[in-house]
This record gives sequence, C-alpha cells and structure tokens, in this order.
Amino acid sequence: MEKIKEIIKKVCTKEVISYIIFGVLTTIVNIVISFILKAVFNIDGNIASTIGIICSILFAYFTNRKWVFESEARKVKEKLIEFAKFILGRAFTMVVEIIGVYILNDIIHMSYGIFNDNIAYLANKCIITVIVIILNFFISKFFAFKK
Repeated sequence: MEKIKEIIKKVCTKEVISYIIFGVLTTIVNIVISFILKAVFNIDGNIASTIGIICSILFAYFTNRKWVFESEARKVKEKLIEFAKFILGRAFTMVVEIIGVYILNDIIHMSYGIFNDNIAYLANKCIITVIVIILNFFISKFFAFKK
C-alpha cells in the first residue's frame, strides 16, 4: 500500500494534474471544432481534423506556457525559441494524428459496425487523440518548456 501511495505522489504532481486539466480542454477544442466542421459544415474529415488540431495547438501553447509548465522565458527571443520548439513538437504530433485518423477512417475503415460515419469518425479521432496527448506531455516537458 505504501508503494502505491509513493507512485501516486510521484505521478500526481501539480504539473501533471494541470496538464491533464488543460489537456482535456485542449482535446475538447480539437474534437468539437473537428466534429462541427465535419458534421455541420460537411467539410472533409481530414481537413476538419487538421483545422481542429491547429486551433487546439494554439490553445495548448498559451495554457501550457502559463499554467502547466510555468515558463520562465521573459525575453522576446526566449519566447520565440520556446514557441518554435512547442510548434515543432506539435507539428510532429499533428502528423501522427492526421496519419492516425486517416489510417483508422480511410484505410482500415474502422466503423464499429453499429455507428454512422460521423460517430465512427469521432470515436477514431478520440483514440488517436489519447496517443497524441501522452506524446505532447513529454515533448512539452522535456523539449519545449525545458527549464
């Protein structure tokens, strides 16, 4: 029981909890924008996904910088370097997400049998998003906002 408490204490830091909260909000921004563009405006799923990702990346940068990793960058040059690193990391995971959504929806055609295309798209988007969230934490912590 003590070992479990130790592990929880190590994992449940303020940084991780903040990242989870803002990660959930970032994910909501991504999924809601993507789904609305696809379902309401009938935009191609891959384009809708890309727009949702871009909006969520900008949201994530500002929330992660201020509230999660509490950036110490003060000078314009430091902020630009930090932003560039963040964008580079997110560009990588954006590619992972676009390819993942494409593979699940257009190559494998994961439709789960009982769902219509929009719901299957949403489910596949959520699966890939979980992978992206985990990758983004480590990229942000050890690359973009490294102190």
